[in-house]
Amino acid sequence: MAYDRYVAICNPLLYMLVMSRKLCVCLVAGSYICGVICSLTHTYSAFQLSFCGPNTINHFFCDVSPVLALACSDTRISEVLLLSFATFVETSTILIILSSYTAVILAVLRIHSKAGKYKAFSTCASHLTVITLFHVTILFMYCRPSHPYSMDTDKVASVFYTVVIPMLNPLI
Repeated sequence: MAYDRYVAICNPLLYMLVMSRKLCVCLVAGSYICGVICSLTHTYSAFQLSFCGPNTINHFFCDVSPVLALACSDTRISEVLLLSFATFVETSTILIILSSYTAVILAVLRIHSKAGKYKAFSTCASHLTVITLFHVTILFMYCRPSHPYSMDTDKVASVFYTVVIPMLNPLI
């Protein structure tokens, strides 16, 4: 989406050529492939753990962190995998978004008319707000140490990024 905004503002006449169906399919496929690799890695590492005692997750859905909290074996490897994947994915995503929006801001600042600047900034402001809320929540959830671990705080954050932020999408 950030790249889409970049092309729409920085190269509006080339938009249809640059944002081709092939590029969109490649971007979606790349996202899915990264997601599948991360999910399979976490699933495999969870299968290596031993679980004993109650097997009820005190959460809205079966996320990685609550599953690790149920394990009675050492979860350090799984926690390191979770932290490293989350850090890599979030860092690369944020860098791509920042580079796109830096180019957008520089292009908008070169626009001479006040109305043109306002229109360009308003086009991107809602998207930037939603992705900031989303990525701050994701960073809070997955890029922090596992101890101290508060399931109630995680529940609030998970409701935020699974319910509240998607409800804001129609406003974009």
